[in-house]
Amino acid sequence: MVQPRVLVVVLAGGEGGRLELLTDERAKPAVPYAGHYRLIDIALSNVLHSGLSDVWIVEQTHPFSLQRHLSNGRPWDLDRTTGGLRLLHPRQGDDPRAGFQQGTADALWRYAGLIRDFAPDALVVVSADAVYRLDYDDVVRRHLDSGATVTMVTTRVGSEDASRYGVVQVSGGRITDYVYKPDRPKGDLVTNEVFVFDPEPTLALLDELPHDGDLGDDLLPRLVTEGKAREHRLDGYWRDLGTVDAYWQAHMELVADDPPFDPGDPEWPLRTQGGTSPAAMVRREAVVEDALLSGGCDV
Repeated sequence: MVQPRVLVVVLAGGEGGRLELLTDERAKPAVPYAGHYRLIDIALSNVLHSGLSDVWIVEQTHPFSLQRHLSNGRPWDLDRTTGGLRLLHPRQGDDPRAGFQQGTADALWRYAGLIRDFAPDALVVVSADAVYRLDYDDVVRRHLDSGATVTMVTTRVGSEDASRYGVVQVSGGRITDYVYKPDRPKGDLVTNEVFVFDPEPTLALLDELPHDGDLGDDLLPRLVTEGKAREHRLDGYWRDLGTVDAYWQAHMELVADDPPFDPGDPEWPLRTQGGTSPAAMVRREAVVEDALLSGGCDV
């Protein structure tokens, strides 16, 4: 079977203001998770286990905190002579695509020339602020077989949370309706910020539509209206860590008797940059219950 040419773009430039103090001095994808991991480790570990090797990270806010963690991409097998990890930074100049990105659609538009030069068969666009396991290669192959312009990975959330996401209606695998962050959601099936696009028609449409916002503002609704959007359902665990409450809840789930997500799962482990912290110290008088202790802790 011929391997399609796949480019993964990780949108890692958002401010993450809803995480409050956690993102005052670091990029949201650099926020710690489960001790010594970082949020971006989830997307990059999915890339690794999916067998993909070309990843571009779109940076903007507090980029040094993220660059320090990513280094050369070695933990995710991205330190390659050809391909591998590439960091994309805002740039100055006379080019109208220079400057700071104003949203996820704007980020893709600004780097459209580089994407066209790479000429991928499929463009995988993911955020870096959720916890889940997903074989991106499987999504890509199903997308290519479907003939869709976009495949949106969907999942169900609590009805009280649906208004934070793009809410979809589906019939026979085809997305028939899409509303971005509605005040009154019609249901609890939402996109989980993982998309696979047919690159050329997508980039051409971005040239026509307003692009100074998020993908859900104009691009995705247009593709749904034209009948060019399909879903890929994620039935497993998915948790968006974009708010302090969600961040806290995700960590409480890790110390439950039967945690729904195991970062050390031998079949799909999270990979991260190794640290230099000493082993955790639990002193004689300490009492520790239902906790994760990372290196460097002194209890």
